[in-house]
Amino acid sequence: MPLDWTNGALAEGLRCYRAEEFFEAHEHWESVWLSCVEPEKTFLQALIQVTAAFHHLRRGNRAGAESLLNASLRRLESYPADFAGLPVESIRRNLRAWRGAFAHGNLAPDLPIPEIFEG
Repeated sequence: MPLDWTNGALAEGLRCYRAEEFFEAHEHWESVWLSCVEPEKTFLQALIQVTAAFHHLRRGNRAGAESLLNASLRRLESYPADFAGLPVESIRRNLRAWRGAFAHGNLAPDLPIPEIFEG
């Protein structure tokens, strides 16, 4: 099942993500994830983990955020640079920068959230 980011729950989740409404984005994307098959299922799970990570970070749970960002990055490593219409390599680079900042004790890095969809 190809992922359509222009309509329905994926598009609404993307809108929420861009507005930094991470919990809401997570909920929209999870509703699609439930009916996905591989390889889209694991890919979408990784993006859902990104939303959950930033939700945790916003609530002051750095350990939870770090764990979810690492899990997301592990899932994304097997995907090509572009997948399902999204810039996977750009997302991975951003997640690695967050991971590096956390590893160096930077609890509030001045980094952008990953840009999930360029357009």
